[in-house]
Amino acid sequence: MTYAREERSALCDLLDRLGPDAPTLCTGWTTYDLAAHLALRERRPDAMGGIALKPLAGYTASVQNGLKAKHPFPELVGLVREPGGVYRLPFLDEAVNTLEFFVHHEDVRRAQPSWEPRELSDDLERLIWKRVAAGARMMLRKAPVGVVLHRLGGGVALGGPRGGTRVEVTGRAAELLMFCFGRQRHARVELTGDPEAVERLRAASLGV
Repeated sequence: MTYAREERSALCDLLDRLGPDAPTLCTGWTTYDLAAHLALRERRPDAMGGIALKPLAGYTASVQNGLKAKHPFPELVGLVREPGGVYRLPFLDEAVNTLEFFVHHEDVRRAQPSWEPRELSDDLERLIWKRVAAGARMMLRKAPVGVVLHRLGGGVALGGPRGGTRVEVTGRAAELLMFCFGRQRHARVELTGDPEAVERLRAASLGV
């Protein structure tokens, strides 16, 4: 089983366990909303534009709410559990969905009381770091200050403005991923630098 499928399955198991009304780290979304979002990504490509483009966000939201109205929560989770559309192709699912489902799995885990970071395999840690290092410039393009990512165990990546103040962000690969995906306050990382710059980076809108 690929890491994308493992994270998808683990997330769906957690959704089934928590039910439709549990909180997530996605602002304003319950687990029901998150399940509808994931189903929309794969089964309603006509509505995907609003995920990234604000002018289309209204249509995307209406389709997402329509999925909730049409499908009871267990049924919607069932749709998410099986890859849809082009993601039925294992290589594409792995390429696109490994980080997507990892982050959303953590969005649910870390919104619950007393969460702790998971112990990940060395292979998965290395894969996550490879993707983070390759995508740091894009994920940190809205950072208000320069960012230097330091992976515990080895590895450095840069993002944000190329000149001026820099903040050093240190942690395991998975924690750096959560930070770069805009979950700064829920990532177990150490930030070093000018205190004002650190707070500006913590509050910034990051991610893809």
